[in-house]
Amino acid sequence: MNPQKEESEDRTIARVAAHLPDLILYGPTPAERPSVTEFDGTLMFVDISGFTAMTEKFSRAMYMDRGAEQLVGILNHHLSGIVETVLLYGGDILKFAGDALLALWRVERKQLKSIITLVIKCSLKIHQLFGPKESEEGLEVRVKIGLAAGHINMLVFGDETRDFFLVTGQTVDDLRRAQNLAQVNDVVLSPNCWQLCDRSMIEIERIPDQRAVKVLFLKPPSTFNFDEFFRKCMTFMENYPSGDNQNLLRLACLLESDPELELSLQKYVMESIWKQINDKQLKGYLSELRPVTVMFVNLMFKNQDKAEVIGSAIQDSCVYINSVLRVFQSQINKVFMFDKGCSFLCVFGLPGEKVPDEVTHALESAVNIFDFCSQVQEIHTVSIGVTSGIVFCGIIGHSVRHEYTVIGQKVNTAARMMMYYPGIVTCDSVTYNSSSLPAYFFKELPKKAMKGVADSGPIFQCLGLKEEVVFVKGDRICNRKEGYPLLGRDKEMQYCRYSLKEFLTSNCSHVLMYEGRSGFGKSEILMEVESLLEGEKHRAIAIALSKIGFHQNFYTIQMLMASVLGLDACRHYRERQANLQIQVQSLVDESFYCIFNDIFRVQFPVSQEVSKITTLRKQKQLEELFMKILEKIVKQERIIFMIDEGQFMDSASWAFLEKLIQNVPVFIIMTLSPFMEQPCPAASAIMKNRHTTYITLGAMQPSDICKKVCLDLGVTSISTELDLYLASGSCGIPLFCEEMLKNLQQHRALVCRQIESEEKANATWNQLLKNFAKPTEELKIFTLSGENVCELASGVRLKDLSPPLSLKEISLVQLDSMSLSHQMLVRCAAILGLAFTKELLFEILPCWEMQRMIKALATLVETNIFNCFRNNKELRLALKHNAASFEVNHRSLSLNPTEGMAHNEELRELENEVIACHIIRFSRPMMQKTAYELWLKSEKEAMHLTCARFLERNAHKCDQCHGGDFVPYHHFAMDIQLSSLDMDTIQKMARAKGFKAEKENTLKGIDGIQIPGTFDIFSENLSSEEITKEILGFFDIVITKMSPSQEGIVSLEQCQCEETLELVLVPLAYHFLALGQNNKAMYYILEAASACLTVDDNYMAYKYLNEGERMLKGLKKKASWRHPFESATFYSLKGQVYYNMGHMVLAKKMLRKALQLLNRAFPDNLISLSICNRVEKNKHIDYMSQEAQETPPPGKKRLAELYQQNACFSLLWKIYSINDYFHYKYYSSVAAQMEMNTALDMQDNFQIIKAYLDYSLHYQMTYQSLWDKYEVMAMELIFSLPLKGESIEIVAYMVDTLGYTKFTMGYLDLAIDLGSRAQHMWALLHYPNKRYKVLCWLGRCLFLQNRYKHLVQVLGWLLDLSVEEDNICSKAVFYFLCLDIMLYSGFIYRPFDECLEFIRQNEDNRILKFQNGLLLGLYSCVAVWYARLQKWDTFQLFFKKAKNLVPRRTPTALYLQGLCSYMEARVLHLPQEIENQPRLAQDSCVEVLKDLNSLVTLNTTGTVFYPRLYHLTAYVCILMGDGVNCDRFLNSALELCSLQGNMLEACWLDMNRDWWYISCQQTEEDQWRRTILSLPSWEEIASGKVNMEDIQKNKFLMRVNLLDDPFC
Repeated sequence: MNPQKEESEDRTIARVAAHLPDLILYGPTPAERPSVTEFDGTLMFVDISGFTAMTEKFSRAMYMDRGAEQLVGILNHHLSGIVETVLLYGGDILKFAGDALLALWRVERKQLKSIITLVIKCSLKIHQLFGPKESEEGLEVRVKIGLAAGHINMLVFGDETRDFFLVTGQTVDDLRRAQNLAQVNDVVLSPNCWQLCDRSMIEIERIPDQRAVKVLFLKPPSTFNFDEFFRKCMTFMENYPSGDNQNLLRLACLLESDPELELSLQKYVMESIWKQINDKQLKGYLSELRPVTVMFVNLMFKNQDKAEVIGSAIQDSCVYINSVLRVFQSQINKVFMFDKGCSFLCVFGLPGEKVPDEVTHALESAVNIFDFCSQVQEIHTVSIGVTSGIVFCGIIGHSVRHEYTVIGQKVNTAARMMMYYPGIVTCDSVTYNSSSLPAYFFKELPKKAMKGVADSGPIFQCLGLKEEVVFVKGDRICNRKEGYPLLGRDKEMQYCRYSLKEFLTSNCSHVLMYEGRSGFGKSEILMEVESLLEGEKHRAIAIALSKIGFHQNFYTIQMLMASVLGLDACRHYRERQANLQIQVQSLVDESFYCIFNDIFRVQFPVSQEVSKITTLRKQKQLEELFMKILEKIVKQERIIFMIDEGQFMDSASWAFLEKLIQNVPVFIIMTLSPFMEQPCPAASAIMKNRHTTYITLGAMQPSDICKKVCLDLGVTSISTELDLYLASGSCGIPLFCEEMLKNLQQHRALVCRQIESEEKANATWNQLLKNFAKPTEELKIFTLSGENVCELASGVRLKDLSPPLSLKEISLVQLDSMSLSHQMLVRCAAILGLAFTKELLFEILPCWEMQRMIKALATLVETNIFNCFRNNKELRLALKHNAASFEVNHRSLSLNPTEGMAHNEELRELENEVIACHIIRFSRPMMQKTAYELWLKSEKEAMHLTCARFLERNAHKCDQCHGGDFVPYHHFAMDIQLSSLDMDTIQKMARAKGFKAEKENTLKGIDGIQIPGTFDIFSENLSSEEITKEILGFFDIVITKMSPSQEGIVSLEQCQCEETLELVLVPLAYHFLALGQNNKAMYYILEAASACLTVDDNYMAYKYLNEGERMLKGLKKKASWRHPFESATFYSLKGQVYYNMGHMVLAKKMLRKALQLLNRAFPDNLISLSICNRVEKNKHIDYMSQEAQETPPPGKKRLAELYQQNACFSLLWKIYSINDYFHYKYYSSVAAQMEMNTALDMQDNFQIIKAYLDYSLHYQMTYQSLWDKYEVMAMELIFSLPLKGESIEIVAYMVDTLGYTKFTMGYLDLAIDLGSRAQHMWALLHYPNKRYKVLCWLGRCLFLQNRYKHLVQVLGWLLDLSVEEDNICSKAVFYFLCLDIMLYSGFIYRPFDECLEFIRQNEDNRILKFQNGLLLGLYSCVAVWYARLQKWDTFQLFFKKAKNLVPRRTPTALYLQGLCSYMEARVLHLPQEIENQPRLAQDSCVEVLKDLNSLVTLNTTGTVFYPRLYHLTAYVCILMGDGVNCDRFLNSALELCSLQGNMLEACWLDMNRDWWYISCQQTEEDQWRRTILSLPSWEEIASGKVNMEDIQKNKFLMRVNLLDDPFC
């Protein structure tokens, strides 16, 4: 297409012309409506089958990548061929009707013969386009064509806003019949067309019993020249392109701008389309799969032959239909006469027009339209069909001729209902269930077989409001589900109980109002309240209102009083009359009984007095009478009114209730949604009443959502991934959760099954994190018996799931209610993801100023579209809890003198909050998904690319962590091309990657490392104490230099890596996936996984590696992808996750695989081990002899490989150390040696120091000498570093690691000295995670030395970290130590119940699941507690949980401490076994002794744990009657305690030994119970009320039975 043509098609009039036929474009503008024009011509009707099925397939698609754009591409691929063929043959496309089109060849009567032949040729050509083949979606697309020729009428009608046209007459009726006779691939001529055509040219087949014929083929004579015939026929067509324009499909493309013509033409186009044309939007903008409500209105006329007569009826009907639809922001999409009569296709909920209660509006409109049209004289029958659901809404056709239409099964069903149920208004079951109209509005109809509709479901007739049924069928609150508890609403029920108590103890009215949006569970609360009142024998009158009640005067009071008087149960009016007479005979004269006739549908004789009363006076008397009735009743019993959906109460009822609560003591409990408009004065007065409690309902908490899902599914637990998806996606709204669950079930995305006990071991990668979120124990009675779990089906991608229809509809309502600029902002934000930075949003907003964006964001925050946060920590804390319910005091608010200014001030405050914030997040994930689906693919790709370019600038570690890739030197290894950046950014990234100017390069080992061969810093004459003092003094100097007063030494900023992870790395992977650049997506997925491990979030690392595994499989299939480093990094990270979880066999496998890909294979047999050992030792000797001094530094790509190798070796030697196989110590030694050599290859100070310390620890674990040599070498290297920048962190790491090593080896005094300094350093460096880890073992050191004042200080720091940093591990360690204090130290810092509650609430926490030692320790401590109390049933519960964690071994002090507690629990259970099963108990004792011995001999078990293990061994020995060995182990334990300074264990050992041998008494069963009752609190100790010496006596004495043979 040339530029001139493109420019012409871009003009407004050309864009409008593409939506209209030449018949309108070039025809005269009628002066009046309706107008009729007559002409001759040939009509073609093309019916395309397959489009509806294709639309349904896409509408049911599970994932968002199956959207409208793909569908419109397929539809237009087929339709454009038909349109182009029709236009090439001179036709004019009159209308598109869903999956059909109507074309016209307008000619003179005498030209019809030739034109019919041409049209037949065109029809056969169209059939050739759709041969025997399937579309790319696997669906057959077939056409059938009907042709008719003759006299045609065109009717133009409309109102001041819209114009429509129709072709009518006998020819149109003939066309409809011909098309109905056609089968797939047929061309059928109407009888008149067959009469007018050139029969000699056409071979036909007769249709039995019909005058119409089927065309087989054309049979022109041999002399026939089709080209000449075609040129002749085109001369008949006035607007066929010719001459210079012969290459055009339509002359309309060249229409010149004409404002008057544009104004006339735009009335034929829908308003929403006209807006888009004005804005010059792409035609695909409005194409989407959208939930709408479709209404077909069919008018059958008494005399259809006269165009003038039916024209008047159509005009009147159209004007009224348009007026009704305009009120509800809906439009007429099409008007046609393809079927019998005239049909209007009306659509509610088109783009920009989605409103709440759409379905209700459609049904109300349908009833009103039916009533009006039925009164039009010329109309014989009115039939209306209404359906709701997802349909394709979009522009279909060709670039030069297209229309906006709707396609889908719901459209077809509405059309069929209209035809098969004539003379009534019908709706489908979805519409019935979605409407807020009462049940008496509907009547279910018998099902009929309808053409093209496989299963319509139940069909209902919409009756409208019929007065004779209103009274007897008043709505009631739904029945409460028996056995289904009200979840997460304890606070709300407490308000009810308190208000009820106040009402019962006073003589005044009380009102309790629960306000909440739709779906928050208001009705469920009211049902629970009703159940509560019934249980307490109170009389409650309960009704549920609907929208229809709002428009009926006094309706609510009518329903309430009918229930009070018992009239609602009466079947006949005479029954009601009798009841009324009994109730009111003493209150009103009999002549006034007739005042009840209208309101209660009774038939008392109308007295003369009443007949003279005005309506207003009659209403007042009725109110006074009701007041008297209620006054009489409340003297006998209390009355409680319960009203659901109170926002639908009419103003007269509000006014009566206001008077009622002032005069009669009643209790009113009401639920309501927020008022859309200002409530009436009476409603406001009730809300402000001093006795009104007004509760705004909050969302359910995530834990309650989990309980709800388990109950709904009938399972005992659900997978963690499913729990997170539902809790996050539902935002705590019960309805959202239910709809999301239904959506998953509909797509068969869930699998429920019985859990098997062996699965708890989680032995494979896929099983690694199949953790299950479980409801509380008390809810198990409501679920199925057994351990039933629900998890995701294989391959389900939750993040890509398309939102459920109902939730998408709610989001669309919100979107369409916004201004266009706000809609654009939300849609742009949806591209960025669920959470994003303000700066990134500004980057992609087209031509926006910052101030404009701030104002828009403030408005959207106010309307709860977005939430804003200052930092990532605020965001994390906000996501943990949903907003809870709260009480609103309307009375106080009304007294506020600044109430009128409040909104403007609040908006200004929100603007300031948005300015201060850094992170924006969608309040509801469903809004983000819905808005995202509205974009076209090409537009999405452009915006994803912009986002990726922006984010890549920050895709590195934070400045606090000195920049660089999270996978070291990752982008050098992968040659990732970053976006074009400015010079400042490039320099910043260069520094972050390790490039420094010469004057900055002051660290030895950056360009070349000098390895000291002799110890030239510490004199050989110094004693170990002096060396220790010198080292500690050096660390103190470092701490002094780190003080805030020393500028430039320590950064004052906190680590931002977690924010980078969530706001940069993860979105980058997402953006590149959307762009189809899977290699870059894989790169950032690995960066994200590595970042997760950096911030100790192993669960998310696992999640991202799962994503990476899927991508890696896809990339490996591509021949062009050859990146072994990426695969090696993947396996290395995978091995680290396994290691952290304690799955050492699998971790070893992954790490070895990574090393193999890195060309550094680890030996797998003793021969290769021996060779490797020799090579590595020689290599190390070379380094130590300084022969490697001149070696040039490795390149960046080589460094990336070395870093990964180093990470693998540092874990491998520890893994091999865990196993007690003899030869594994050699593998461990070689791995440790390879780690050190690799670090030396890297010439990186930090890695070398780390390797030295690891090697030293390895030597100490294997009881070899020289370990001190490597510690000293590390220290000498530390001393050579300048005290600034990264060197400070290296020092902190050194102090931390040395302290941890000394702790595990039992040097408690030194460990405390180092630990106190390490935690101080990490605090100054702002590394809370590393500080918490130091506090773990520092607290344990202080605990063992009975240094309680310092221990309490450490506990305070742990608790502060848990709150300030939201660190669940810190809190877990805090409670672990609190339990140990109670068990062994003899006082209480936190009560046992508090510790136990923490465990129960957090045992399913995804982070704690990875901290195996923490959970093991917590479970074991509780088991020990109950063992001491001899509560064996509860003991078994926690002991089994601990036992399941034992196989997941990690070489950490936390795990070993937990294991010691677990072994104590086992040992304490032995006396119980001896008493109950003495013969089997001996085997148990032997097994325990073996396990204790195995722990002691294990390399990774530090000597600090030996005293406890020897203590337990001694106890088992004495239980077995082996006093000799008991003494031996007791003495060994005491000796070690003395060496280590372990005063806690020493004291307990002495007490137990005295108890066993000196006292010779059996332990009383309640000894520990009496002890814990006397345990003092720390406050009592700190205040001096309790002596420290006294608490040492509060220890558990292990009971023994000194028998000759305890097993007899």
